[in-house]
Amino acid sequence: MTTPLPVVLAGARGHGRWHVENIRRLQRQGLVRLAGVCETTPLAAAEFGGEPPAQSADLGALLDATGARVAVVSTPIHTHADLAVTAARRGVHLLLEKPPAPSWAEFHRMAEAVAEAGVACQIGFQSLGSRAVPAIRELIADGAIGTVTGIGAAGAWARDEAYYRRAPWAGRRRMNGADVVDGALTNPLAHAVATALALGGADRAEDVTAVETELWRANAIESDDTSCVRVSTAGGVPVTVAATLCAERPREPYVLVHGSQGRITLWYKQDRVLLQRADQGPREFGHDRTDLLENLVAHLTTDAELLVPPHTTGAFMRVVEAIRLAPDPARLPGSAWRLLPDENRRVVPGVDELVAEAADTLALYSELNAPWAQPSTPRDHHRGVSTR
Repeated sequence: MTTPLPVVLAGARGHGRWHVENIRRLQRQGLVRLAGVCETTPLAAAEFGGEPPAQSADLGALLDATGARVAVVSTPIHTHADLAVTAARRGVHLLLEKPPAPSWAEFHRMAEAVAEAGVACQIGFQSLGSRAVPAIRELIADGAIGTVTGIGAAGAWARDEAYYRRAPWAGRRRMNGADVVDGALTNPLAHAVATALALGGADRAEDVTAVETELWRANAIESDDTSCVRVSTAGGVPVTVAATLCAERPREPYVLVHGSQGRITLWYKQDRVLLQRADQGPREFGHDRTDLLENLVAHLTTDAELLVPPHTTGAFMRVVEAIRLAPDPARLPGSAWRLLPDENRRVVPGVDELVAEAADTLALYSELNAPWAQPSTPRDHHRGVSTR
């Protein structure tokens, strides 16, 4: 293949606006050409920031008409698999936003279609394009922190009530009979889960042996906004990820690698790494990251290694499946949260520290004595879910 590669973008609103700008950036470099936009309602010139390319609500027809070689899919979660299959069956390569699917069955269907068609598929976990990930793996392999004893991750973010009204599927577990699973750990803080599993050497489906989930919601939604999971892995390294969208003081999410002789912290949105060892002073490193669409183009034109093919997100999808199969998230009692009127969002007092403690101790909320997570409180603590 030669560049510029014609690209169709499915989903140009919401997060899709970021993809529009990224495609424009690569277009200026001569790597790609935006050949079409797939949206249910066409973009106006003022909204697009110029005259839009070819548009259609039918992705298959648009791919046929434009001769696109790459499709970027940034649409609602429950549409990912269908659109990916549509592209793959036409021999069109894919950048598929995270989460790649709302269920293991849909993920498997998508991955099978991609494999049968022989097309490349990049899953949009941008944090896995960071040079920090292989750099940390090298530190671990070199014994920088001794034996790895566990991986923790913490995400304390904030989302206002308008966030859950931005689209009909927002904050839903199911819609019109279809799985959506738009929860804290499966969508906004999905990178924390995927990055923690990757650093723990457990990114494939077969690396996961069991998943424990604790799911709650302070907001008036179906899905979870305050949750944690603990993943048992075939390698024996536990992975605990704690998240909330109801933080009092939102901060950068991070992954913490625990070792017998130290620990490594990765602030994955910043590509920043802190190495701490008992016998030495702390050392901090910054790293570059590779854009995933740019890497996909390089893969197609120069045989560069694809950074995030579907099989490397199999473990993440096992976690998604465990969350999907868990009982619906329990509503936090009114005494456990409060409304910030000026920001129109709900906060859970003390949750910031709880999230950090879970990452530090690898414990679940109920094990950390959160008052709303105790057996006397209605909750969903779904232990030991088999992922086989």
